[in-house]
Amino acid sequence: MKYISTRGGAAPQGFCDILLGGLAPDGGLYLPEAYPRIGAAELAEWRDLPYHALALKLLQKFVDDIPACDLKAICDRTYSANVYRHCRPGGDAGDITPLTTLEPGFHLLELSNGPTLAFKDMAMQLLGHLFEYVLEKRGESINILGATSGDTGSAAEYAMRGKQRVKVFMLSPEGLMSPFQRAQMYSLQDPNIFNIAVRGMFDDAQDIVKAVSNDAAFKAKYRIGAVNSINWARVMAQVVYYFKGYFAATTTNDQQVAFCVPSGNFGNICAGHIARMMGLPIARLVLATNENDVLDEFFRSGVYRPRTTAETRVTSSPSMDISKASNFERFVFDLVGRDAAKVRELWAQVDAGGSFDLRGTEYLEALPAYGFASGSSSHAHRLATIRDVWTRYRVMIDTHTADGVKVAREHRTPGIPMIVLETAQPVKFAETIHEALGCEPSRPKELEGIEALPQRVEVVDASVDQVKAIITRNC
Repeated sequence: MKYISTRGGAAPQGFCDILLGGLAPDGGLYLPEAYPRIGAAELAEWRDLPYHALALKLLQKFVDDIPACDLKAICDRTYSANVYRHCRPGGDAGDITPLTTLEPGFHLLELSNGPTLAFKDMAMQLLGHLFEYVLEKRGESINILGATSGDTGSAAEYAMRGKQRVKVFMLSPEGLMSPFQRAQMYSLQDPNIFNIAVRGMFDDAQDIVKAVSNDAAFKAKYRIGAVNSINWARVMAQVVYYFKGYFAATTTNDQQVAFCVPSGNFGNICAGHIARMMGLPIARLVLATNENDVLDEFFRSGVYRPRTTAETRVTSSPSMDISKASNFERFVFDLVGRDAAKVRELWAQVDAGGSFDLRGTEYLEALPAYGFASGSSSHAHRLATIRDVWTRYRVMIDTHTADGVKVAREHRTPGIPMIVLETAQPVKFAETIHEALGCEPSRPKELEGIEALPQRVEVVDASVDQVKAIITRNC
């Protein structure tokens, strides 16, 4: 399996090389040269597999430069009930991603049972073990540079903390994450973890990561890698739970399902797109945004118009307060027939601060074949949905999952199960939960009082040079 760049200017590479490299040298994102296809026989064989065994089957479709026995050991270690133990009361941690049925045909897929209580753990824990394995084999080290709007940062840091060959430099928007999210990151005292708060929005932090990654000399000198979903391994790992969710919500492989995915950087739903391209019977992929509705606007109109920092709204589902969705480029690459020149043309407009418009083109005509629908949600919608789900089902959901439930209800099709991907546990957004329900969400005992722990973070302007200086000083 070789991987190519969405912008066409990078030589095809193997999995382990792109794992460590992150962003392609031409500024594009890596994707497989072709998606593997999963037929009826394999679907039938996989239906009853436990999560770690299903992960191995899928990862072997994308990874051929790690021996099967070693990849199996990595999957077994990653997807263990000891790691994913924070499931709902009465749930089975051994399921890793239990399915909660709210009513017939309407489900939540629990993805937030890992150490940081967010779905990012599902991929980040795997990434940590893959990094450790490849770096040890090669006798190398790496400096991870990432940006987070809330959950990626803590998931990455918990996955990489204490690893001898890895340092993590994580950017976050100053003051815009929830107190719990900040505490999860900033309270870590591990010497290989460096938290950097950027005066600005998430998009400012993400732009810095891309700028540093596009400085070939600096990237090579300081061995800069990525854990954001620009790293293909993150998306690859997330493909697994679409298959697991499909098997949990159906009884035969003749059935179709729909998934609703709260979306910020388009990584999670991009994994669903890839699962569908591989042959998983997905009737519809429903994208849910908050007030920052750039992606909803595209799927409704064909216009992709990222907002400025001043236009990006601060909301109660902060992990989705994103204007430029990095992984959207991967989907558009497929949409335009894998025409790298067209992707370069479109993203030259975006990178220059503009937008692109596919109305009246063959590409927009092709869009319905990919099965997407979309919708948006507001703070009032979130409060109402959290109350309604609690009142009806005695299930407490976080703000981002509430966005998903609200939009999913607008796109249900009779006879087709709807699966909403849960993104985080409610305690991460306790302030809004209290506003909605008048009570405090529960939290695991080991995370009690985390907000009172000493915090370690460096605050900088939205400056590439200031971030480079921190990396230089600590490497």
